[in-house]
Amino acid sequence: MQRSHRPLQTALFLASGLLLGCTTLLTSGCLAVAAGAGAGTVAYVRGDLQSTLDGSLSRCTKAADKAITQLKFAKVEENRDALTSVIVARTAEDKRVEIKMTATTSHVVNVSIRVGVFGDSRIATAVLEKIKSNL
Repeated sequence: MQRSHRPLQTALFLASGLLLGCTTLLTSGCLAVAAGAGAGTVAYVRGDLQSTLDGSLSRCTKAADKAITQLKFAKVEENRDALTSVIVARTAEDKRVEIKMTATTSHVVNVSIRVGVFGDSRIATAVLEKIKSNL
């Protein structure tokens, strides 16, 4: 009489798959946190260009204001409080540009730039580079 090793093989296969899946999830989460940890990190996510800037919220807002002027965009709206600053402008092609800045600490600001409904990475990158050059 021979015993089948099939149930043992199946259990080992499932356990190794589960272990591999968990390792992948845990590792990818750590990498995403590490990649986003440093100032100056840039990511284009779902139409938004996201980055961090070194400087106070006030200083970063002034740099964004100057960038809008340098790029000859028409400023439509600006809202500020102690933690957040939002500037809305329009390009010559009438694309809406929204720059949202949120203070993380007194010297680090998260910035999110969205152009149009679906995003435009070319214009958003140009805006971010102008902001950085004005800091």
